[in-house]
Amino acid sequence: MDAFYASVEQRDDPALKGKPVAVGGPAASRGVVAAASYEARAFGVRSAMPMAHAVRLCPHLTIVRPEFKKYRAASSQVFAIFREVTPLVEPLSLDEAYLDVTENAWGEPLGRTVAARVKARILAETELTASAGVAPNKFLAKIASGWKKPDGLTVIAPERVERFLQHLPIDAPWGVGPVTAKRLRDHGIAKLTDVRTIAIDDLRAVVGSLAPWLQQLAEGVDDRPVEPNREAKSASSENTFQHDLTDLAEIRRAVDEMARDVGGWLGRKQRRARTVTIKVRYQDFTTITRSVTLAEATDDVEAIASSAVSLLDRTEAGQRAVRLLGVGVHNLLADDEPVLPPARAASASWPWLPFDDDVTP
Repeated sequence: MDAFYASVEQRDDPALKGKPVAVGGPAASRGVVAAASYEARAFGVRSAMPMAHAVRLCPHLTIVRPEFKKYRAASSQVFAIFREVTPLVEPLSLDEAYLDVTENAWGEPLGRTVAARVKARILAETELTASAGVAPNKFLAKIASGWKKPDGLTVIAPERVERFLQHLPIDAPWGVGPVTAKRLRDHGIAKLTDVRTIAIDDLRAVVGSLAPWLQQLAEGVDDRPVEPNREAKSASSENTFQHDLTDLAEIRRAVDEMARDVGGWLGRKQRRARTVTIKVRYQDFTTITRSVTLAEATDDVEAIASSAVSLLDRTEAGQRAVRLLGVGVHNLLADDEPVLPPARAASASWPWLPFDDDVTP
């Protein structure tokens, strides 16, 4: 979907149409941009940006508080359309999914036609636009879907894969962030296809275990199937505070509350977690995570809260002012899954709930 949250707001309030809109918290309360309309993006406003900075870039920006009930309702409409076309739908977020349309309800042999019909139905039934990428695999389809936003449709036929690959920068694949991309560029790898020129051992020295995967993508190979029933791998809760927290007791209370929130989620979903993680962002925006892997997977709220609070001892919370805290659980098991042998405690990060469609991976 195109600028999903912002587009829903513009649809529901005609006065916002054609204007720069940001969905998120107010600038005065340290709000963050969750989604920006394309009119706002023209001024450089992007998701995950502090709202105060967004207002400086675009002084006439209209800020709208998020209403996730509306976004979930629109998302349900869109996914209902997807699932009428094919049962092979793999959600990525409220506003994005992979569809395997090799077989589809319309009997259409061309992916382009299926995508065009899906886009038309979404527009007719929700008054929202979507962008689609049609390709032989997930990797290429994902990139193609963002190629001509908004309201785009990009098709990469098998015979065009090589030509398309030649245009991709090294940071095109999901998972190649700024640090990894810089490391690769420092070794003369600026385009994805440049990976083909480096031996696998040399590539491993630069990017570690990412090397075989990058080599495959550089050849346009991605054999991952569309998985319609993916289980959640993690759950998290976080909060950016209106005023920096300096009192350790207050910080502990906040972590305890968020830990109980995610612990309750585990109980409702009948899942158990082996790893508890906290996220701490200090006043200067330095962000750290600390994790502990438990001897046994659990959904016990008290155990999860105790583990999360104890992780604060491995931070400088209370010594340094804190602007954001988060608690997450991952390495999840269903109730009937066996418990794996315990692992050593480690520092780690985990995937937080995504912003809207324009976050750079």
